[in-house]
Amino acid sequence: MTLYTQAESNIRKTWLFITLFLIFIIGLGWVFSRVFQNPVILIYAVIFSLLMNLASFWYSDKIVLVLAKAKPIEKQDNPELYRIVENLCITAGLPLPKIYILNEAQPNAFATGRNKNHAVLAVTRGLLEKLDKTELQGVISHELSHIGNKDMLLMAMVVVLVGFISIISDWFLRSMWFGGFKRRESRDEGQAGSILALVGIALAILSPIVAILIQLAISRKREFLADASGALLTRYPEGLASALEKIAADKNPLTVASNATAHLYIANPFRGSKISSLFMTHPPLEERIKALRGMQF
Repeated sequence: MTLYTQAESNIRKTWLFITLFLIFIIGLGWVFSRVFQNPVILIYAVIFSLLMNLASFWYSDKIVLVLAKAKPIEKQDNPELYRIVENLCITAGLPLPKIYILNEAQPNAFATGRNKNHAVLAVTRGLLEKLDKTELQGVISHELSHIGNKDMLLMAMVVVLVGFISIISDWFLRSMWFGGFKRRESRDEGQAGSILALVGIALAILSPIVAILIQLAISRKREFLADASGALLTRYPEGLASALEKIAADKNPLTVASNATAHLYIANPFRGSKISSLFMTHPPLEERIKALRGMQF
């Protein structure tokens, strides 16, 4: 598979997930509104979810930087790093992002910000100390590709959808707990209403899990796409592949990482985690390295 073919395949799969996500939400909303015969509550839940998540998206970079304890640097603090970022930004046609350093031994990096004009690139001290120039270029090109591919906007959309599903499911279960099921059952003729209510309860319990799984699947697809785009930017996939090998071999913990920010990093920051691959925010590094070394321009 060529670099272009893999990138196009990942884009198609990502938007397929988004489409399925939207269909899933519409179906969920339809069932809940049918159970309570009150679509107005659904409208309020959508508005609340949008406002909450848009506010989070608008200030996401500031929140993440505080959580990561990242410190801004200027060109004079690390001229070599700035030159690498500047050259890759010129090649990619992107504005220069703000650059931050995390005082962490684990080699890792992330990009955040609401768009390319308000983007942030953060790298750990371990990344600068343990990678050579071509490997560092590979990692930075990957992060710049997230910015260029508008992944931050896409993931914000997914967060909105996941947040909406969680809110509406929680509201439904609370309403049923306080007598919604009994009131509905007394109005229905036959068993149709009861069956629909039970289906609604099952969906309310399972839908947040399904939503999170879809979110993780989209995140993994975007990582593969950023790998491919980054390799295209440097024209040297081996640089990123070698960097990922070093990152995988490093056993240092990333003390500032959390479940809320883990998906941002170029590699899973939790070392030795036993979590199922189904719930991983990143594809296995071995698969990413294999894909990079199998690329053809």
